[in-house]
Amino acid sequence: MSLNYIKNFYEGCLRPPTVIGQFHTLFFGSVRMFFLGVLGFAVYGNEALHFSCDPDKREINLFCYNQFRPITPQVFWALQLVTVLVPGAAFHLYAACKSIDQESILQRPIYTVFYILSALLRIILEVIAFWLQSHLFGFQVKSLYHCDASLLEKRLGIIRCLVPEHFEKTIFLIAMYTFTAVTVALGFAEVFEILCRRLGFLNKRNLI
Repeated sequence: MSLNYIKNFYEGCLRPPTVIGQFHTLFFGSVRMFFLGVLGFAVYGNEALHFSCDPDKREINLFCYNQFRPITPQVFWALQLVTVLVPGAAFHLYAACKSIDQESILQRPIYTVFYILSALLRIILEVIAFWLQSHLFGFQVKSLYHCDASLLEKRLGIIRCLVPEHFEKTIFLIAMYTFTAVTVALGFAEVFEILCRRLGFLNKRNLI
């Protein structure tokens, strides 16, 4: 791939053909990633070290923490960000290889359809991530977690574990749900903008 293709791909990702798409790129790339990268590490970075159970033994703490967190939130949200970026990146890579200008995307029907499909796929992936997050982490982090440690030692049974900074984690969860809802709303708004601009473009051509 030549440098010109790379440049077109880079510009397409940073400057989508719609105003709402550009705002989505700013919101998604700057605010959401900064929030996850900086605050996410501060809230969840040392969670495993401070997660303690009764009895407080390293192997019991580790066993119960793995039960409490089948996947760490940072990894889940990082995978969510990467997955949601794929449809748009694939479209802009296609546009770069075909030397399609951003202005012509909303003028030629076939390009418009492909772009709308990529936006709808992004919305679907966000909704799936929202559903998975609700099943994995819920909407509230409680201060106590009841761990079934009988698989580790039969005599232990159900034991109590303390979850560190549970209130901060609850706030962070709500924020991540909010980010997902905002990006879904922006996706629908972008599709609406495309349809309005496309209809306006068709009306102008009919008048001519």
